[in-house]
Amino acid sequence: MVKESIKLELKNGLEARPAALFVQIASKFESHISVVVNEKQVNAKSIMGMMSLGTIKGELIEIVAEGQDEKEAVDALIKFLKTQEVSE
Repeated sequence: MVKESIKLELKNGLEARPAALFVQIASKFESHISVVVNEKQVNAKSIMGMMSLGTIKGELIEIVAEGQDEKEAVDALIKFLKTQEVSE
């Protein structure tokens, strides 16, 4: 199991468009991937789950992956969040 936390710096949080892109990236991996925000845990491959988090700028989110490509999955999702915050 791999866990990594990141402070969300997206201007509008994980709203519809970045959430959809996040889900697309997560769905490319075999591992089970979850996102935890304020003790609420959702499946990172579920757009409805991700939208239900209601994440806002400045919140700490944790990405948890378990499976054969867990490290690659977490790395890709963290990279996405870091590059999105630059492009916002």
